[in-house]
Amino acid sequence: MTRSLEEANREIGRVRQMPYGLARTQAAERQVRLVDAEGPDAARAYALSTLVEAYQWGGEVDRSFVAFARLLRWFDEHPEHFDAHDRHGLFWSFKWMISGLADFPTVPAEQIDRTLADMERRYALAGNGMDAVAYERFAWARQRGADDAEQAYQAWIATPRDDYSQCEACDPGDRAAWLLATGRAEEGIRLIERTLEQDPSCASEPADMLSYLAEAYLDAGRPRDAARTHRRAVAALAEAESDMVGARGRRVRLLARGGQPERAVRAIEADQQYLTGGDTPYSRLAFARLVGGATHVLRAGGHGELPVRLTSVPATTVAELDDWLRAQADALAAQFDARNGTAAESESVARAWATGPAAARLDLDVLPRGLVGAAGGAGPDADPADSGAPGPDATGAAARRAAPADPAALVAEAERLSAAGDQEAAAGAYLDAALAFEAAGLLTESGFAYAEAAHCAQVLGDDDGAASGYAAAVARLRAADVAAPAVVPVVVAWAGAAAATGQAEAVLAEADGLLLRLAGEDAGERAPDLAAREHAAQRRAAADLDDAAARLLATLGGEERHAAAAARAQTAAETYAGLGAVADAAHAFWLAGRLHDGLGHVEDAIWHLESAMEGFAAARRRGPHGEVANALVDVLRRSGQDSRADDLARSLTS
Repeated sequence: MTRSLEEANREIGRVRQMPYGLARTQAAERQVRLVDAEGPDAARAYALSTLVEAYQWGGEVDRSFVAFARLLRWFDEHPEHFDAHDRHGLFWSFKWMISGLADFPTVPAEQIDRTLADMERRYALAGNGMDAVAYERFAWARQRGADDAEQAYQAWIATPRDDYSQCEACDPGDRAAWLLATGRAEEGIRLIERTLEQDPSCASEPADMLSYLAEAYLDAGRPRDAARTHRRAVAALAEAESDMVGARGRRVRLLARGGQPERAVRAIEADQQYLTGGDTPYSRLAFARLVGGATHVLRAGGHGELPVRLTSVPATTVAELDDWLRAQADALAAQFDARNGTAAESESVARAWATGPAAARLDLDVLPRGLVGAAGGAGPDADPADSGAPGPDATGAAARRAAPADPAALVAEAERLSAAGDQEAAAGAYLDAALAFEAAGLLTESGFAYAEAAHCAQVLGDDDGAASGYAAAVARLRAADVAAPAVVPVVVAWAGAAAATGQAEAVLAEADGLLLRLAGEDAGERAPDLAAREHAAQRRAAADLDDAAARLLATLGGEERHAAAAARAQTAAETYAGLGAVADAAHAFWLAGRLHDGLGHVEDAIWHLESAMEGFAAARRRGPHGEVANALVDVLRRSGQDSRADDLARSLTS
């Protein structure tokens, strides 16, 4: 049965609401096939534009070119089938095509020049403004290292903004990047600072400009501003929608240059998929160049033998990774230089491997490491003076003010600071409160104050300090014989930091001990309704521990560990489901599905991912539902179950 235009647009609109990935891409492909087969013609532009966008942002940039060519040809043949929304989408996509073509060294420079000229001609015929054209001309000149790049930049910034300009967040970010790259650091810093005052936000900002600003501050001898900005950049990066290889690579380089070798290695490990992945060859070159600058600094600074845990790169140390990155970057740069007719990319690689450390050290410690009790040895008689807490001359949160001695007043101040967004100062206040409570013999209150301090550090990206704080908290809560359900949230939070700091075994042991305590607790003589609530709370706590343990085991690697992680994730999921915590159950099923997929257990992976989709659908969590659908379609396609994948794609928009 042929769909009406309204029906077709409604189904295509559902595709556009899905998260980017394989499921969205295949759903978009299906909509194009449906329109091609049965119409209506008036929906074809919308369907093709949706497909172009799915390819562009779903990691298949090269496939977007053919879809865009079809869209452009359809516009030339039947402009009457394009409404205002369709026309805007067509002209907006032109910008993606220029940058996308430039990112593949196999695309001749002449083709990019022709496409740019065609864009300018069509914009002129349509009466569009020329800001987007001027920007793409500058970006192409900058990428190929043309002599007229500065002239193209000046022409761009002199062109008035219009409906096809970059968003108001990206525009100043790109201007500042060029200013910083061409030695105008003060001007670039001022531009980003002014822009950030307006709280800009888009798919890539403010993460990108914050990463530039953090390194600019470090180079300007402003390490505290660099640390503060770096923390904001990391938080913004977690919300970004694209691969963001530039911001990720600059984060690694900042850590290495700022004297944080362990954190730099962790950042490399966390983003290692971009060493071999990335949406385009140019994004791989950009990431290799930035991370290569970091590995060079680390190697030259005597950290070449630091171990690096990588799954798809033949390197086990920083030095080995440095050699591998240089070989990759040199090969890619040569390909782009051959296409561009310049030596710009090879020269840029050479500059990357001449990167030096910053003059100032970056201080990212919110809490001190090695707090008393971090190894589990704290007791009621522990001396707070040995806690490792900062003294009055320390930098960071401890130097913020003269602290009152009353622990209750310290907690109140910490809560005020946290509510005001000053997590660094709040961490210091909570730490002071923990010490004061302990001096008064109040171990329970001390333990929870340590946990709050650790949480503040964790929010700010100080995993080492957070792990130290959580370990101290658990030690005191254990010594105070606090009920197991009350300790569970602290251990679960500790697991997140432990995954990054190598404390997984300690947290796993703590989690297993708490599970035994939970199993041994009973309701005693309590009223039936109270006993039922306590039993439900214990089951919830056990599920949280199993879920945290599963995620920790998954970070340790190895088939045996991953199999155990999958089993514990399933246990957590089933317990959550029995308690009616549908969204939590779905997340645990999702984890189990990913683990089974990695183990090659195809049907187990499918069953768990399907369970996750059902849970997210029931919980009305559209975003995670779509992400699981992406994973499930991928598993089905890779296992040759194309008909099931087609059925799934169909169900997502029907």
